[in-house]
Amino acid sequence: MAIAPQPVGRRERNKLDKLERITAAAGELFAKHGVDEVTTQQIADKADIGTGTLFLYAKTKGELLLLVQNSSYVDALAAGRAAAAEISGVLDAVMAIVSPVVECNRTQIDNGRTYLREIVFGDPEEPYHRDALALTAQTEEAIATVVQRDPNVSAGDAAVLARIVSAVMFVSMAATINIARSVDEILDDIRSQVRVLLPS
Repeated sequence: MAIAPQPVGRRERNKLDKLERITAAAGELFAKHGVDEVTTQQIADKADIGTGTLFLYAKTKGELLLLVQNSSYVDALAAGRAAAAEISGVLDAVMAIVSPVVECNRTQIDNGRTYLREIVFGDPEEPYHRDALALTAQTEEAIATVVQRDPNVSAGDAAVLARIVSAVMFVSMAATINIARSVDEILDDIRSQVRVLLPS
């Protein structure tokens, strides 16, 4: 006999409501002004909570940015996986996964670069940082699955190639030299590197 799911209590509903308000407030302010120009007090005011309450959900602006960007990354990765499923060529399918992730990261360039910095240097014990690392791993798994369409590529080699593709994507998005480049230019650069990596 299946057990019916327990209804969410008022306390949990309030917590979820506050988290949604914080995410929306931080996302709007970061998109409009950039993460460096926004204070935690502004986020708390916009979310209609106290700063003490805000810090119960995220201790720093970096964690708030991770919270906001992770949500967008989830959607981008889902779109990439769906697109890759419809494409037969390995290189094109890999780029179908990569493209929405790059577009998502470049929506606000400084925020995207700060997000990448937080992934590398942030506290791995912090939950939003763990979520970001999990998303990176899921991206690599999706790429490895596509690379394994080639019968000559072992699962181990596919995983290594996926990590390399992920590193190429990461550096291309984060590099200062690419700040002024368009999404299409960055994707062309990533594609040219990935093409050399993948078996012919």
